[in-house]
Amino acid sequence: MNRYSLLVLLFAAVFFTSSCSSLLTSTRQSDSSPLVKLSQEAESQSQSETKPEQQTKPQNNQKTVVMVGGARISEPENHNCKVYLLEGAEELNLENRYFDIPVVYNDPVKKWLNYYLKRGRTYFEIYSERGGRYVPLLAKILEDNGLPHDLIYLAMAESGFQTKAKSHARAVGLWQFIPSTGRIYGLKIDWYIDERRDPVKSTIAASRYLKKLYDDYGDWEIAAAAYNAGEGKVNRAIRNSKTDDFWKLTKRRYLKAETRNYVPKIMALAILGKNLKSFGFEDIEFHGPLDYAEIDVPGKTDLVALAEELKVDVEEIYYLNPELLRWYIPPYMETYRLKVPVGAEVVYKECCEEKDFTATAFQRYKTPSATTINVVAKKFRIQPSVLEGLNGISARKLIAKNQEVILPFREGQNIKEAMYADLYERPRRHVRARASYKKQIKMAKASGQKIANPKEYYTVQKGDTLWKISKKTGTPLNVLINSNLSSVECRMIRKGDKIAVR
Repeated sequence: MNRYSLLVLLFAAVFFTSSCSSLLTSTRQSDSSPLVKLSQEAESQSQSETKPEQQTKPQNNQKTVVMVGGARISEPENHNCKVYLLEGAEELNLENRYFDIPVVYNDPVKKWLNYYLKRGRTYFEIYSERGGRYVPLLAKILEDNGLPHDLIYLAMAESGFQTKAKSHARAVGLWQFIPSTGRIYGLKIDWYIDERRDPVKSTIAASRYLKKLYDDYGDWEIAAAAYNAGEGKVNRAIRNSKTDDFWKLTKRRYLKAETRNYVPKIMALAILGKNLKSFGFEDIEFHGPLDYAEIDVPGKTDLVALAEELKVDVEEIYYLNPELLRWYIPPYMETYRLKVPVGAEVVYKECCEEKDFTATAFQRYKTPSATTINVVAKKFRIQPSVLEGLNGISARKLIAKNQEVILPFREGQNIKEAMYADLYERPRRHVRARASYKKQIKMAKASGQKIANPKEYYTVQKGDTLWKISKKTGTPLNVLINSNLSSVECRMIRKGDKIAVR
């Protein structure tokens, strides 16, 4: 049972720690905000605007490279000790022009700066306020993994420092991991828990992923683009464009607009976040850093009952443990290290350590007729494995009429409340359309009918679907699909595609 007060991280999270502190020196008085604590400019007296080659030499034979523009780094293993000088932005009168990731001032970056200074100003202020809670923690983990502190602005761009942020692509958490990538980097994701929402574990996973991407590309701009779009899409864009320069790639059609905007968005956030006074963000009320204690509790612990005994609001437990999705600890865990408000660990040790808080207050469902766990699970939109574990019954085994099935909802809970919102989410329309399309293809392939020697072709028009083409040409849908599998199996049809119809 250990208390971890992260308040001290505010003071530890300076732009360069001891390993890099000798790179450059600064006489500027430090700002009190968490974002600016990470952004203390590593420059000589700002009034003199000393050139990079005139900077103080590093001590302890430490190699230092101060770069002006550009994203290429010749020695990737030392990338956490690089400094980039932002040039060409004199009109902004910045108090800090130094970064530890590449930052440029061009039209795409100007567009995002303009957005966050005008229409999106409130969003930036909200993100910055949340940053007070998470920036010290994230920066320390990035540093421990040998990565630049300024990558916190990637997290800011991804989620606005919101642990429960969820995208239409099912990306979740501060670092917006999709399920597959999250699992690859060691995050547990199931019905009970989603470690993408854990600020510590997700940042460790993001550090591993970002380090891998940087090692692959040797370039932070391309690495960030790959973080957003995926390595496959970026590799294809590089191969087809015959360039690995991010800004040249943005001029081609191989990267989606979201990815083309992603890197300049990060740079704009970094410029703003490290120059709050320059842009008039002096009145941001930063949230206090995370401060909590930890206790070890057994699997299947009822969090509601435990909170009542500790005399804390259960919402505080959920707030400190955003990765926990339900009202009890996953039953397959022997023990779980639970974060609790400071002081609650003392209460737990004095009154509750030996008490049994095993969850028992489950709702029950009486089957109206003979059925199976699979059918009940589908009715309540629950994974069959969850009901199997709670009831000790195989998902396919027949259950008699009027038999009680234990459900994973707590007594008195509405199964449509926020805790179970994920059970009732509907995919976006294009996701449903793609799923329907794939189902169509699968059914057609099972039929086996196709045109042996096509002689007549149809050019796909805007708004066409396979079903519409089938109706227009009189060709049965399954025959149409099977005769054009090379065109329709990998992706949905597009305007201009040639489809065999006779």
